[in-house]
Amino acid sequence: MSDKIGAAEDPLPLRWLDHVATAMNVTGSSLILALMVLIGLDVAGRNLLGAPLPGVPEMVSLSIVAIVFLQSPQTLRAGRMPRSTALLDMLTKRSPRLAAAIEDVWDMIGIGVLATVAWATWPRLVRDWERGTFIGAIGDFTAPTWPVKATIVAGSVVLVLQFLARIWRRHRIPDGKAQ
Repeated sequence: MSDKIGAAEDPLPLRWLDHVATAMNVTGSSLILALMVLIGLDVAGRNLLGAPLPGVPEMVSLSIVAIVFLQSPQTLRAGRMPRSTALLDMLTKRSPRLAAAIEDVWDMIGIGVLATVAWATWPRLVRDWERGTFIGAIGDFTAPTWPVKATIVAGSVVLVLQFLARIWRRHRIPDGKAQ
């Protein structure tokens, strides 16, 4: 049983989770497009007008982190998270239950790591929000850092939920028959 993209028979909360992951992915892709335009304008400004756009390096550095956390839930959902599967593929043929158990351990480790990321980032998000922390230089360009922290927390939480959904999908019993 593939635990990649969910099926129509998934319960409503999992379908909503998939919609959220898709929306986050679209947002991340839109951010990539915006960065491409911004970088192109910056390069054109440097070469044609001798004046770069202010804040482009800061926006790129903030956006890269946001893009990773926006697109990771969909990447996991689609089964495209980079990893080596040679051993797992062999085990799936010989012992599907052992392969599923190894996948479960992998997913539980992912849950632990991303829950820790969300838990550790939350206080920084609150602090940056309350203090108005920014990146850049006053008078030239400034951008608040809290939106990226919020994206890290949200992306981590949705990724934790996607790991849980993978486990559920792997072990669900379709039509009352055990897998």
